[in-house]
Amino acid sequence: MGSLNNRARIFTAHQQAPPCTRIHQIGALLLVAATFFITRLSDQSFSTCNPYSSFNHDLTSQSQSLIHVTDGGSLWWPQRGYGTHLSLKIYVYEEDEIDGLNQLLRGRDGKISADACVKGQWGTQVKIHRLLLKSRFRTRKKEEADLFFVPAYVKCVRMMGGLNDKEINQTYVKVLSQMPYFRRSGGRDHVFVFPSGAGAHLFRSWATYINRSVILTPEGDRTDKRDISAFNTWKDIIIPGNVEDGMTKRQTTVVQPLPLSKRKYLANYLGRAQGKIGRLKLIELAKQYPDKLESPELKFSGPDKLGRIEYFQHLRNAKFCLAPRGESSWTLRFYESFFVECVPVILSDEAEFPFQNVIDYTQFSIKWPSTRIGSELLYYLESIPDKDIERMIVSGRQIRCLWVYAPESELCSATQGIMWELQRKVRLFHQSAETFWLHNRTIVNRNLVEFSSWKPPVPLP
Repeated sequence: MGSLNNRARIFTAHQQAPPCTRIHQIGALLLVAATFFITRLSDQSFSTCNPYSSFNHDLTSQSQSLIHVTDGGSLWWPQRGYGTHLSLKIYVYEEDEIDGLNQLLRGRDGKISADACVKGQWGTQVKIHRLLLKSRFRTRKKEEADLFFVPAYVKCVRMMGGLNDKEINQTYVKVLSQMPYFRRSGGRDHVFVFPSGAGAHLFRSWATYINRSVILTPEGDRTDKRDISAFNTWKDIIIPGNVEDGMTKRQTTVVQPLPLSKRKYLANYLGRAQGKIGRLKLIELAKQYPDKLESPELKFSGPDKLGRIEYFQHLRNAKFCLAPRGESSWTLRFYESFFVECVPVILSDEAEFPFQNVIDYTQFSIKWPSTRIGSELLYYLESIPDKDIERMIVSGRQIRCLWVYAPESELCSATQGIMWELQRKVRLFHQSAETFWLHNRTIVNRNLVEFSSWKPPVPLP
């Protein structure tokens, strides 16, 4: 009965509330109108004060977060999964800190220099290492680090004869066994760079030892060559290829783009056949349509070797730059095309691309089925109006700064993009199959030895 009485009192009180008069209604409408006007005025004031225009209206309307300046506008990094600012602490292992790490950087005799390794497609191993050494996110205290960076130039070292495949594998295992923090997390908070088409397969035992680690690579898929791909889209990060430094300068590059009206060819493919079906089709297509498609027989060694400046001079002479797969699914031509303002046409079905959470690749590139390479492709490209090509070039010009490995002072760079991606990988809590904890929050191993007392070499899987 008490409950019913209470409900009655509440109902009665509601019924006896003063009536909503016309004066109240008019006041409410005026309040709503005033709020709307003030809000719009505030938004317009912010827009006027903001010196950056939006790169993608749909993108910015969905994600209100930090602005990153580009060459032609602005880019909004999503609020979802990032937060509003970068907050990272990365520990970079010193090359003389761990026995064997120097060999992964300099070769067995220590004679290979970093400068010798900074060029070519594997140069990102050196560039990312150097940038992190100078980064404001670097910490020298392991106990406060969110992530641990393991430097190695193994692709370059292998190419220059500094280590063979067996030595690379043995040295990696030796290095990892001396990292208690690696064992603590099972490698989940450790970061490796593998910038070539082989990806992490350069470390033959990667699947045993670093299958939980964060791998930075331009290579997204090798299932056509291996039983398993070393790339996992949920933990690893696709990074841009290493474009010639002379072409990525903000001011004057060594080769300037040509106006569309002065370009001789509709499209080009600059590369070797390497026995790949897609590339062989393009070379044959160029013979059928020599006035539309340029695909010269390039020499990359010997007296007739094509110089880098000559290469980009060829690349800029077409409206579309064709980027078929080679030994692997990724291709550096995709990134190079942006700096001669040639629209990239991706002819690699398994290709993965960087920073897809902030970039809409349909705005400045074309992806065409590799199984349909032929005259149909040329007819399609020829049907695209110049105004649409110009629009795609402008869009590409706005985001190409994300392909440049520039210092952190540059607000738009591959460096910044990678940092945002790394931030998403940070865990507050670290554990592995060999990590246990007690009631007093003490982290121990299987033998109940406290983490602070773990001694290398640490047992590995």
